[in-house]
Amino acid sequence: MAGRVEGKVALITGAARGQGRSHALRLAQEGADIIAIDIAGQLPGVQYPSPTPEDLAETVRQVEALDRRIVATQADVRDRAALKTAIDEGVAELGHLDIVSANAGICIIADWKDTTEEIFDDTIATNLKGVWNTITLTAPHLIEAGGGSMILTSSVAGIKGLPFLSAYVTAKHGVVGLMRAFATELAEYRIRVNTIHPTGVDTPMGQMDPNPFGPLLEAHPQLGGMLANLYPVQVTEPVDQSNAVLFLASDESRYITSLELTVDAGATQY
Repeated sequence: MAGRVEGKVALITGAARGQGRSHALRLAQEGADIIAIDIAGQLPGVQYPSPTPEDLAETVRQVEALDRRIVATQADVRDRAALKTAIDEGVAELGHLDIVSANAGICIIADWKDTTEEIFDDTIATNLKGVWNTITLTAPHLIEAGGGSMILTSSVAGIKGLPFLSAYVTAKHGVVGLMRAFATELAEYRIRVNTIHPTGVDTPMGQMDPNPFGPLLEAHPQLGGMLANLYPVQVTEPVDQSNAVLFLASDESRYITSLELTVDAGATQY
């Protein structure tokens, strides 16, 4: 029985670990070959360990163990020239491009008084401009292939405000704007563009220790409920988000575009 994305090629940013690796594996399990891109180096200003070349190599190992092809490149989504080279070389090696998961992102927790210009600029550059770079550099390849699917990783913070994340909230709302704009302009080429909106996910980003939210919520307890899930779980697993990516990548969603798909355990209901 053919996989749900059999014969397709999927490009994933932020693929060294976490949700990106999970997306790569889930799509590979269903027949896709993978172009994996990650900075695999120091992330700007974050409060959790940055991904490493070894992390990216482990993604390669796990995809190849599924008997799928993978081209992995270290590139920063903020660096348009480096990203273009990684995309173009990956497509040249694997032959075409059908699926794009613009997943790379950073998260820096700080209240509004401590959100510096550097934090704001780094967050916007990675989480918003990086997605714009990814869309605009992959779109010509999808057009050449006759269409495809773009899945942009937003967040619960792309639908509602969350405390102590003003730069992140701004960027993730902006990702929804990119989705709506490009879903409109790329539809004539049979390219669908959608967003997914995770709640907390069990990844290095979601495992900060000590958790910077702790003292901030102690000082501002009235805001704690905004971070809660309606469904009785603390976090989701990466594969829960990857299953949504797989659905939006597959022909099962062939007429779905400009959708905000929440995989949020009801967090946006608060």
